Amino acid sequence: MTGALIRLHRWETPDMTAPPTRSSSSLPSSAIPPVRVHLALGGNIGDRKANLTAALARLADGVAVDRQSAVYETAPMYVTDQPAFLNMAVSGLTTLSPMDLLAFLKDIESSLGRDLAGLRFGPRPIDLDILLYEGVILTDPVLGIPHPRMVERAFVLCPLADIAADTLHPVLGRSVGALAAEVPGRDTVVRVAETLLDW
Repeated sequence: MTGALIRLHRWETPDMTAPPTRSSSSLPSSAIPPVRVHLALGGNIGDRKANLTAALARLADGVAVDRQSAVYETAPMYVTDQPAFLNMAVSGLTTLSPMDLLAFLKDIESSLGRDLAGLRFGPRPIDLDILLYEGVILTDPVLGIPHPRMVERAFVLCPLADIAADTLHPVLGRSVGALAAEVPGRDTVVRVAETLLDW
């Protein structure tokens, strides 16, 4: 991960105290203790519910998901001439490093039919993003943690607030709930089910 700026600290503690910096690249994946991650899931082509359900099932191979948001139908952003999305957020524990987790999510996307070389922000059967990774701030050409565009996306913040309203954004120092209350576009995010099983 040459050129990456990685700062590890326990940003979820109330006093935001930072222990010594170290690079996650110095730890093999097998040596990383379980850490909490927050992920965004979405999709807008094919059977949207089935795609979310399949993605959740496949996440179990790398993330022990223990929190799920409600399911929301949302208007497309950036590229607006496409169908509405279904979006949700989940949280769980993983022993994968940030880069290994990214590769794991890309493998799931590909297995569910996403063209990883397709139009950016265009239609897709499934999209999986790392939003937050406990103790990590990462700036890298292929991965930013926290997700660099999460604070401008109502379709991300509204579901995330269901399961992590009090969690602090590690750079801004503000809670997810506060960010969700202020993000533009909240009116384009409509709750359609309390859980995937309810819909």
